[in-house]
Amino acid sequence: MKAHQKAHWGYNLAMTFEKKLITWYEQNRRHMPWREDPLPYHVYLSEIMLQQTQVDTVRAYYARFLKAFPTIKDLANASEDQVLKLWEGLGYYSRGRNLHKAAEDIVARFGAEVPSNKDDLLSLPGIGTYTARAIRAIGFHQKEIAVDGNLIRVYSRLTEDGESNLETMKDRCESYFLKQLQKEDPSAFNQALMDLGEMVCLPKGDPLCSACPFNAICQAHQKGSTASFPTPKKAKEKREESWTVLIFVAGDKVAIEQRPSTGLLASLYQFPLQEGIRSREEAQKGKFAVQSCVDLGKTTHTFSHLIWHLQGYQIEIEKPFKEPGLLWVKKSDLKKRYSIPSAFAFYKKKLLEP
Repeated sequence: MKAHQKAHWGYNLAMTFEKKLITWYEQNRRHMPWREDPLPYHVYLSEIMLQQTQVDTVRAYYARFLKAFPTIKDLANASEDQVLKLWEGLGYYSRGRNLHKAAEDIVARFGAEVPSNKDDLLSLPGIGTYTARAIRAIGFHQKEIAVDGNLIRVYSRLTEDGESNLETMKDRCESYFLKQLQKEDPSAFNQALMDLGEMVCLPKGDPLCSACPFNAICQAHQKGSTASFPTPKKAKEKREESWTVLIFVAGDKVAIEQRPSTGLLASLYQFPLQEGIRSREEAQKGKFAVQSCVDLGKTTHTFSHLIWHLQGYQIEIEKPFKEPGLLWVKKSDLKKRYSIPSAFAFYKKKLLEP
């Protein structure tokens, strides 16, 4: 710690950084279902779901998953389609596929117990450095720092560290908080830092410095520079694509197709697509007898790196037609069996409206 930082510790020498953090956490922590029963499987499941997803969104999915798959073995014994159906709407579907593959691996290699060893965790599909550290710290109470955006923000403001290289920043952040973690439970310590970043050291707008247990030693607060830390990242421009969504309906059957096993929305089901925005006349061209064609309107779906502009048509036809890769399923199966990504939720809702 720098000399000018040490001077601020005179405000309460009797209370260490970690003790002050845990005291704040005990009084202010967020209550989440996976925290109330933090078995390694629960921690693992929640950490995968929380990747790039808001806590409030995850709560309902977490509850549904645990009801359907109360143990790792139950998850491993499910089909990928069952897992992805429950994942529907949560986004970043590769997480769901990797969760299922890892469960199978855990059953086969680790006796249906989530491993605590770092290398074992990293050998599982979908588990990287952050998730391995989070599972070890929160699920197994091992001395680890799970560095996410919240921790980086807290660290960078505490120290006025303006490092722009993300990997270097992660290393510095981990080292800083590891030095502070001496006697307290790593589970509570990590979750306290996450909550501090989420609830007080806010990413947007003014942080709630008056409520922060470290405002007396925070360099950015002392110097009024919190808005400058961490160093702002330049937003990447999103690529844009246009597609026409064709919803073919023949009686109680609707046509869907499975996307490729790799790439965007891999292995999920979708309504047939045509590249570009097509007119109603263009949408009706094909080897089928059209009874009606309804313009379902336009919508937009935004991915992390891509924007889709969509135009949809519901095309009623006399009978199903054959085409490679095309499946004709009951409308009710779209609710129960086949996972249609949220990119098509606008049109799926219109199709299933009474």
